[in-house]
Amino acid sequence: MLHRIWLGFFLLAFLAALAQWLVAGDAAVFQRMVSSLFDMAGLAVELAIGLIGLMAFWLGVVAVGEASGLVDRLARLLSPLFTRLMPEVPRGHPAISSMTLNLSANILGLDNAATPLGIKAMKDLQTLNPQPDVATNAQILFLVLNTSSVTLFPVTILLYRAQMGAADPAAVFIPILIATSCSTLAGLLVTAWVQRIRLRDTVVLGFLGGAFAVLLALVGWFSTLGAEELQRQSSLISNLLIVSLIMLFLVVAHRRAVNVYDTFIEGAKQGFETAIGIIPYLLAMLVAIGVFRASGALDQVLMLLRSGVDALGMDTLWVDAMPTALMKPLSGSGARAMMIDTMNTFGVDSFQGRLAATLQGSTETTFYTLAVYFGAVGIRRARHALGCGLAADAAGIVAAIVVAYWFYA
Repeated sequence: MLHRIWLGFFLLAFLAALAQWLVAGDAAVFQRMVSSLFDMAGLAVELAIGLIGLMAFWLGVVAVGEASGLVDRLARLLSPLFTRLMPEVPRGHPAISSMTLNLSANILGLDNAATPLGIKAMKDLQTLNPQPDVATNAQILFLVLNTSSVTLFPVTILLYRAQMGAADPAAVFIPILIATSCSTLAGLLVTAWVQRIRLRDTVVLGFLGGAFAVLLALVGWFSTLGAEELQRQSSLISNLLIVSLIMLFLVVAHRRAVNVYDTFIEGAKQGFETAIGIIPYLLAMLVAIGVFRASGALDQVLMLLRSGVDALGMDTLWVDAMPTALMKPLSGSGARAMMIDTMNTFGVDSFQGRLAATLQGSTETTFYTLAVYFGAVGIRRARHALGCGLAADAAGIVAAIVVAYWFYA
């Protein structure tokens, strides 16, 4: 499946480039495609090298947490939920605590921590994989939950809005939270349907009900805060929690007579090996996405979408923000650039500008995450992972558009 999609990027890009040359007379399109190939190849290495330090640090921290026994306690606490969602994962397995730490980092908007922890979780799940090059059901569900994870603190989006002069930078906070929640729920439901996971279980419903109750309580609290206070509180909570977690691991491990320094070093060594190992997978995905974008194929898709919506007599305002939505599953930096361009073109507080910000926070970089996480463990057959991930993205995009008309129109 994945190899067909990868090939499809190149074929569609080439056809779009031919159309640009033969119909529009744009002979420079091929030069842009070649330049994009070189740029993306360099970017893949830069991203992987940039991950080395983060990977080494967080895997070192997790190693200390495992030595302290706290990670094992967390795994036992959440085992009842994960053993029902992922029957092939034994109760108390290290993958459970790794997945929990990763999803928690995503929820708090800690991207720098989430990626290393997510790769650690994928490696733990790989120890249970009877076919090392084929994704298991547990790995697929984890990937889908990761790419659609609810983000409570979209601090980066709020900061961009503030820098561009938004009257209320945090006005998009609740719409983003609603849209990303829909994405996560859709991802869980679709994957559960494909894998025939029984969600009508007392334990599963109890955990999900508790999570949504906490989410609603946080929405209620955040809605009472002004823009500046919301940003201050979200930044404070995120950073305080991450520092507190590190200190807790260190102190408890030390009290248990663990040599925290040596333990950290041993865990950190794995980070370098992992970051280097994902370069080929990251390179393959980024060059395909870069060529697809440089060929003008994305612009042609938007043109067809606008024509179709207009032919149906529907409002086309939301189409102006779709470059962000279409780019987000492909590239996080590309989607961010699209969001900024939309806010700059139509105004940061325009309907299109606010919708672009909501779309940026509602979905995740599915192709990038799939390439990094599966590449880290050598998985080549993704099975239904991409389809379920894109279904979650689609749900988040639709929810973002609906919520935008509800809040901003």
